[in-house]
Amino acid sequence: MMKNTFLLFLSVFLLLSCADESENEKKKLNERITRIENGLQPNLQIQGDSIPAYNIEERLKELGIPGVSIAVINEGQLEWAKGYGMADSSQNRPVTPETMFLAGSISKPVAALRAHQLAEEGTISLDSNVNNYLSSWQLPDNEFTVKEKVTTRRMLNHTAGLTVWGFPGYDRGDTIPSPVEVLDGKGNTDEVRVYKEPGESWMYSGGGYTVMQVMLEDLEAKPFSEFMQDKVLNPLGMTASTFENPLPERHHSIAATGYRSNGNEVEGKWPIYPEMAAAGLWTTPSQLIRYAQEIQKIDQTKEDGFLKATTVAEMLTPGMEGHGLGPVVGEHTFGHGGADEGFRADLTAWKEHPIAVVIMVNSDNGSIIKEILLSIAKEYGLPGIEPMRRTVGSASIEERTPLIGTYDFGNRGEAIIAIKENGLEITGTFSENPIMLLPESKNKYFNQNSGTYYTFLVEDDVVTGLQFWNNIGEKIK
Repeated sequence: MMKNTFLLFLSVFLLLSCADESENEKKKLNERITRIENGLQPNLQIQGDSIPAYNIEERLKELGIPGVSIAVINEGQLEWAKGYGMADSSQNRPVTPETMFLAGSISKPVAALRAHQLAEEGTISLDSNVNNYLSSWQLPDNEFTVKEKVTTRRMLNHTAGLTVWGFPGYDRGDTIPSPVEVLDGKGNTDEVRVYKEPGESWMYSGGGYTVMQVMLEDLEAKPFSEFMQDKVLNPLGMTASTFENPLPERHHSIAATGYRSNGNEVEGKWPIYPEMAAAGLWTTPSQLIRYAQEIQKIDQTKEDGFLKATTVAEMLTPGMEGHGLGPVVGEHTFGHGGADEGFRADLTAWKEHPIAVVIMVNSDNGSIIKEILLSIAKEYGLPGIEPMRRTVGSASIEERTPLIGTYDFGNRGEAIIAIKENGLEITGTFSENPIMLLPESKNKYFNQNSGTYYTFLVEDDVVTGLQFWNNIGEKIK
């Protein structure tokens, strides 16, 4: 009798101890989340200025972003997921962890998984001419493909020399072209063609991923969304995600509405992307992070999983501009960003730590993403995520005067540069809103909101152009 009483007492004691431990862990996690929520930092930090800390809910309102959803894995498991703000403001529908968002270009590394599977099976070679696998359509050869060919490897890492960097999507009610029609320029973008020798250099191309989409459909003899669900999404546990475009009605009640930077709804609430491999994945952070979880596990354990460890090692080897065979690869991280009409997203996974983060917003303004990422990196002590630091220099009116004028950026429009306050201002068709530039050095300025560098090009002491990122505008006036 005494023995039974002792065992009963021990059992109760252990249960209470486990409950206390569980409550303690839950409390620590809630405290961690609270610190992250109240520790957002500005991505652009100017030397000499104080660095504020933002609250996530207040920051959403300040930036005019309706909603954001976050998921974090730690020790290889989902540690927390949370939504903030509104999925649809007019319907007063809040963001929850189950709210679906468009992933934008994060669709690319997910789509790439099927190509890697087929390469492992021996169905394709990543280094063979893509036309060997295309049957419904052929990529036209030209003077650039005489010696080198467009291959799956080159499409995956954006060295195929193909045109069309991105896609604007379509509105409900539009005539939606087929992927082949997109490739032939019968949609709302130019035709996808080879414009420089494949393998020569890097240039981002959503067009290349659309060629890959058609190639995969020809090989599978099934719709892209169907075999991606069966072969990739479901096996990864992304069962509540879909590449289907238009988004099926069964998902409408949990889909976030996309918003422009000015707060207006995207026409029809969200865009439609027949270019599914490049931009069409609908998912949640908790779902999308399963991609990172699996690839990270294989990479860190060197054990085969969804893909072979050798495949993942090759996939995560950075090539030109840091692009691997699907994801972007840095010193400490791998992942990808996403930008569809009315949506922005980011997936970041660490190579040395079993931690990954997915952040998704339903706005063209994705600036809060980096602010959240900085707060998370600080809380978890993670490397590779740093703010953009800039130093404001001085530039006299005499030094700024040669820079003023009109710069032609082609299809991006004209930028009119004028002197304003202690810097320069960009107006014109180049930007919907004026852009204020501050000087860092004589011919190098930066956007005071985004930190993006704008460099004035000079030849023989004459200003000839203006460059930001890979975009160059010719000075015409």
